[in-house]
Amino acid sequence: MVITRPNTAASRRRHSGRLRNWAASTLLIGGLVLGGCAAQADTATSSAASSSTSASSASATSDSVTSLTAALSTAAQSAAAGADATTTDQTITDTAAAAEAFLATLTDEQRAAVLYDYDDETKTTSWSNFPVTFVQRAGLNLTDLTEEQQTAALVVLQSLLSEDAYATVAGIMGGDEYLHENSSSTEESLGQYYIAFFGDPSDTGAWEVQFGGHHLGINATLDGTADAITFAPTHLGVQPAVYTAADGTQVQPFDAIYTSAFAFYDSLTAEQQATLTSGEVTMCAPGDTCEFTTGTGLTGADLTDEQKQLLLDLIANWAGMADDETNAAALAKIEATLDTTVVAWSGATTYDMSTGDGISFSISGPNVYIAFQAQQGSAGADVDGVTTSGWGHVHTIYRDPTNDYAGSVTQQAATGMAGGGAGGGTPPAGGPGAAGTTGA
Repeated sequence: MVITRPNTAASRRRHSGRLRNWAASTLLIGGLVLGGCAAQADTATSSAASSSTSASSASATSDSVTSLTAALSTAAQSAAAGADATTTDQTITDTAAAAEAFLATLTDEQRAAVLYDYDDETKTTSWSNFPVTFVQRAGLNLTDLTEEQQTAALVVLQSLLSEDAYATVAGIMGGDEYLHENSSSTEESLGQYYIAFFGDPSDTGAWEVQFGGHHLGINATLDGTADAITFAPTHLGVQPAVYTAADGTQVQPFDAIYTSAFAFYDSLTAEQQATLTSGEVTMCAPGDTCEFTTGTGLTGADLTDEQKQLLLDLIANWAGMADDETNAAALAKIEATLDTTVVAWSGATTYDMSTGDGISFSISGPNVYIAFQAQQGSAGADVDGVTTSGWGHVHTIYRDPTNDYAGSVTQQAATGMAGGGAGGGTPPAGGPGAAGTTGA
């Protein structure tokens, strides 16, 4: 049996109305299992502050966040003016060229800070669901760069991601600005994002783009030799569910994910739904080494061909962030073991954000792990009339049990909340990013 995999172009047209706006939602990937939001992590403030080497950047001003948002807009306009890559080779070539162009804007000191060895294990300890004031990220803080440098950094992402995925990332950052300006959150690091390269950008070798902050973590490995790109691990999340951008546009960043999830749920029989909701929703968070146990729930072998397709459509929200060829390869690998993949679900059974506490689900198989978890708390980011809990405060993780970090490093387990080095190379002993700190 062959399943027709989701067509990226068709998906782009289908979701363009809800994903095209770059000023969208924020991603708070947290719960102390997957929850590193400000209110939940207050007890770590003193130790985190002492370990962070960028305390001055932790108090980013509204002006610096606004500058970053302006750079997002400029990069988005650049993306709109061009065509998305359709092949893996083209994406690797375009992203490497964009990375070299970004490096050309930097000083020698900045270049040293952004470049790491390809197999530096810092890549597993320098992304997190916690704020950057608690877990120091690798590379350069975009709020410390000029607008020209910020735009050049974001063009790297624009070259790497599909139009929809770039819009989602831009929306995450736009949501950060929204919370920074409108919420009661005392987390001063809202709006700070870091970029780092592991290995030298090239279309003939392997290297990684790491990009993230409080609400986002992308680890994309590009290998020109193998003609392959992997985004595992990555975390995406959202807070709030819906808000109004500065231009008056209503933004609902996770509508595509929710729509896909409920299309799958609604396709199931009552008996299948009962099996699905009786399963155990699992979580493999940043900092966990993860044994990727399959758990209990509804197995792919128990689905019809149509239901399998809808499950792949849902998975594509994480495994389909690049060009058509890359996405098809990732989904084909997942499809090959879909019969032994298990899905579990808890929470609401109707897509209605006006009631209930949202949903949580996990998808666990030999070649894919996805966790989607509603957070029952605002993490101090309350905004009058805006949903910042449950439906509107979601953390997600995407991993590949066989190929996290493209197999370039060994997963490091967390023993604390300080991770990542202040600059390129090996972090100082005992300082941020030292061995044994927060992993991925």
